[in-house]
Amino acid sequence: MGNIKFSVEFSGGLQDLFGQKKIPIPSDKNEDQIQLPKLLPGESLKLKHVIDGLAAKLKGRNAKLKLFVQGDKGFYEVTPGILVLINDSDWELEGEYEYEIQSGDQVLFVSTLHGG
Repeated sequence: MGNIKFSVEFSGGLQDLFGQKKIPIPSDKNEDQIQLPKLLPGESLKLKHVIDGLAAKLKGRNAKLKLFVQGDKGFYEVTPGILVLINDSDWELEGEYEYEIQSGDQVLFVSTLHGG
């Protein structure tokens, strides 16, 4: 992964799942660490790796996990109703799960689901 530094943010209630609004990566706080895969030389960190790492933080808390991700087709898929923005741009325009994370990126997950 090299020296890639980026942040993951949550809004629309998702911050309650993770206990915070923003996680800098890498983080100085042990409890904020997200387990990311060890990449081979020339391999890029992709958004799907970040989502898998975030899901790992929720494992064991299935009710919370299902609010963020679903399935496991080799990687988790974001639950429908969650808007994902990469640097304020819709992730569908950026390649979704295959987006290659760059240093300085800001990834925002916003839940559009509300009880009522």
